[in-house]
Amino acid sequence: MTIAAVLQSKGTKVATVARDATLSEAASQLNRNKIGALVVVGARGEVEGVLSERDIVSCLAAHGDEQLGRRKVADAMTAPAITVGPDSEVLSALALMTARRIRHLPVVTEGRLAGIVSIGDLVKWRIDRIEREAEAMRTYIQTA
Repeated sequence: MTIAAVLQSKGTKVATVARDATLSEAASQLNRNKIGALVVVGARGEVEGVLSERDIVSCLAAHGDEQLGRRKVADAMTAPAITVGPDSEVLSALALMTARRIRHLPVVTEGRLAGIVSIGDLVKWRIDRIEREAEAMRTYIQTA
């Protein structure tokens, strides 16, 4: 199954931030939306990077909390962003996330942001699929 199927069920809404926003503004947005990452987008909608909670914590450790209001997202974001297309297989995306030790993957179509999936989204989708297959197998066995 593909990332497009996951996006179809979870939606394509993505929280984004500009590269010139402060880390304090970005942290507030993460907290307000109860999410773990923001996609950094450019003026034309292109994905420039990802700012995660981990990126902010690393900046705090290196520069102290007084820098949150002065440092820009561009100073702390992970760039270039690791992305997938909507036709990518879910298991391939999970393997990529595991290998690269990331929890969020922007989905890009023709160079533009089309959605985002988290490792939680993909694990949930995978578990739901396994449960549906198990139920189909139980039904098949009971009616055979």
